Amino acid sequence: MRWIAASLQRKLSLLMLVSTLLPLSLLGVFTYAMSTDITEQKLEQSSIDTMGQMQRKLRFVISDVESLSILLTGQSDIQLYLSTTAVSEQAKTRILSFMGDLISSKNYISNITIYPRRFNPVLSTTNIYESTLGEQVDIAQVKEKRWTGLYDITNYAGKHRVISLIRPMRSIYTFEDIGWLVISLEESAIAEFWKEPRFGEGKGQVLLFDEGGSILSSTERSWLSRNVHEVFPGLTRPAITGKYALFHYGQNAERKDGILYPEPTTGWTLAGLAPDDLKRTQNTYILQLTAAAVVISILMNTGLILFVIQRVTNPLKVLSRLLSKINPDEPMPLYHPSSHDEIGQLSESYNKLGRHIKQLKEQLIRNETRKKEADIRALQAQINPHFLYNTLSSVHWMALMSDEKRIAEMVGALSDFLQFSLNKGRDYCPVRQELAHIHNYTQIQALRFPDQFEVEYIIDPELSDKYMLKLLLQPLLENAMIHGIQKKTGKGTIAIYLERRGNDMQFLILDDGAGMSDERLEQIRDSLRSPDPAGIDGGASGYGLRNVNERLRLHYGPQSCLQIDSRPNAGTRISFSIPILEGPE
Repeated sequence: MRWIAASLQRKLSLLMLVSTLLPLSLLGVFTYAMSTDITEQKLEQSSIDTMGQMQRKLRFVISDVESLSILLTGQSDIQLYLSTTAVSEQAKTRILSFMGDLISSKNYISNITIYPRRFNPVLSTTNIYESTLGEQVDIAQVKEKRWTGLYDITNYAGKHRVISLIRPMRSIYTFEDIGWLVISLEESAIAEFWKEPRFGEGKGQVLLFDEGGSILSSTERSWLSRNVHEVFPGLTRPAITGKYALFHYGQNAERKDGILYPEPTTGWTLAGLAPDDLKRTQNTYILQLTAAAVVISILMNTGLILFVIQRVTNPLKVLSRLLSKINPDEPMPLYHPSSHDEIGQLSESYNKLGRHIKQLKEQLIRNETRKKEADIRALQAQINPHFLYNTLSSVHWMALMSDEKRIAEMVGALSDFLQFSLNKGRDYCPVRQELAHIHNYTQIQALRFPDQFEVEYIIDPELSDKYMLKLLLQPLLENAMIHGIQKKTGKGTIAIYLERRGNDMQFLILDDGAGMSDERLEQIRDSLRSPDPAGIDGGASGYGLRNVNERLRLHYGPQSCLQIDSRPNAGTRISFSIPILEGPE
C-alpha cells in the first residue's frame, strides 16, 4: 500500500483500472438485460401496431359498406323499384348505373344485389350463376342487419369467395318491409390487407374469424371456412378488456405469440400469431454483440488508461508548481505546452485564464472610473432641471401677480411638465400621472396653436392607479400633433384610448391628420425593427418613435413594442400593450 500511495501514477493506474473494468462488466450485464427487454417490447409493440393497422383497414371497409347500404336503402329509384311494379327500364338502368358507380373504385366489393319482397325480379350489379349463400341463411327470414360467413359465388369472372352484409330494406314512407340488400366483400381483396405491413417480420400468420370460430380470411388459404379450434387445437381465447389482448399458444419450439383485435360491430376477431423464436434470435444476437463490445472496451480502456496516466502526470506537476507560485499583485506565469492534446489545451486555458484575469483587473479600474463620471453627470443633470423648475415657478407667480393669466397658464403647465419629467428620479409612475403629464403638454400646445386640434381621452378608470414606465405617451402625442395634425388643413383630433386586455394595458393613439405613404410607413417600421437604425432614414418622427420603442423593449420585452398603421389623408394609429403593474417596483 505504501508503494502505491507513494506514486500518483500507480494510484491512478490502480483506481482507474478498478473503477473502469468493474463498471464495464456490470454495464455489459445490465445492457444485455435491458436490450433484451427493450427488444421484446419493441417486437410486441410492432406486432400491436401492425395488427392495429390491419384492424383499421378492416374497420374502414366495414364502415364503408354499412354507409353504402344506408345510402342505397334511401335511394328514391330503389324505393320505387321495391314498392311497385310500375318501374320503367330506364329506372332499372339508373339503379344499376348508380350501384355500379358506387363500387367502381372499391375493389373489395364483389357485387351488390337487391332482393324485392313482392315486386320485380332480383337486381344485381353482376350476373351470379351459382351461390352457396342459401346454405348459410334464408334471406326471407332476415329481420335485422347481419354479416354472413364465407361462401362461394360464380359469375362471368369465375368462382369467388365472398362475405356479405344483408340489410332488410323498409319503405321510407310506410316503414314496411319491401326487400333485402346484399353487399358482398371479395375475400381475396380483404386478404391483401394481411400482406402489408408484414406481421412478425413476414413469418407471422393472420386470420379473421367470426363469433362461431369460422375463419373468414387468412394468410393461409387452406384455413378458409375451417374452424379456428380445428386449426389451433386447445386455443383458449383470453378476455379482451381493451382494444386488444395478448396470448401465447403452443409449447417449446412450437410456441407462438398471439394478439387479438375484436371488431365489435360485426362480432369478428382479427388474430395474429408469430413464432416465439424471433425473440430468441434477437436475444442471441444482442448477447454476442454485448459480449464483444465489453471485451473490446476492457482491452482498449486498459491500454488507454496506462497511456493517459503517463501523459497526464508530468504536465500536471509543472502546472502545480506554477500555480503554487502565483502572486496576486503580479501577472500569472506562462506555461508553454509541448503538445496540442487535452493536456496542451488545459495548459493553454491556464494561460488564457492569466490573460483574462489581467484584462478583468484593467476593466474593473476603467469601470470604476466611468461609474464615478456617470454619477457626476447624473447629479449635474438633476441640478439643472431643478434650477429651471424653480425659475419657472417664480415666473409663474410673477405672471399671476401681473394678471397675465395666459402666460401663467403656459408657465404653470410647463412647470408641471418638467416636474413630472424629474419624478424624483423614478422610472415608473401611475397612469393618471402620465395622463396629467400629456394634459400639461396639450395645454401648452393649445396656447401656441389655438383652435387647431383637440384631444379626446377614453380611459378605463380602473387602470388609473396602475403603474407604467413614465414618458411613453408624450412623444407619441407630440408625433401625432407635429407630423399629423399640423400638416392637414383644418382642425384635427387626437384620441387616446386605454383599456384592459387580460393582464395587460392596451394603449392606442389615433389621429386624423395627414397620415403617411406606404413607403414612408415601411421606413418607420424598418427603423423600429433595426437594432442599429443609424443607416435608416427614420426622420425626426422616427427618432422619437425609436426612443419610445427602445424603452418599451428594454423594460417590458419585445412583445410590447410599438405597432404602427397609417394611410395618406386618413390619419395614423399607434398602439402598444404593457403588463399591469401594481406598484412602482
